Amino acid sequence: MAIPARIILIDDNEADNVYHEIVIRRAGFTGDVLVFESGAAALDFLRSDPLSTASCLFLDINMPQMNGFEFARLAAPLLKDKATVRVRILTSSDAPQDRRRASDLPWIRGFITKPLTRKHLQELLQAD
Repeated sequence: MAIPARIILIDDNEADNVYHEIVIRRAGFTGDVLVFESGAAALDFLRSDPLSTASCLFLDINMPQMNGFEFARLAAPLLKDKATVRVRILTSSDAPQDRRRASDLPWIRGFITKPLTRKHLQELLQAD
């Protein structure tokens, strides 16, 4: 897959979103950065977007109302067979059961414990 044209952050923590957007920009990413503070808002966007733009989606696990795994379950039909979308967990959790659960979902391509670093982002954007 080509380098993403946009990055989508799904995290209920506004401070984390601001910090991660700064890291993304300082890493040299010049594409769109879309931020959603709830899984429901992100699902609404994904339902209206054809997902034809190469995208990297960073998903938090611990969110109210709809956690990251619930989002992943509901988004699965939208993400299935979408070679243009890379999904990675970006969370404060380092629990082995969360890592296992994420690895059981075939469209999740990584698990990152916050915070996202510039070096880590550069490696991720070049990895796929």
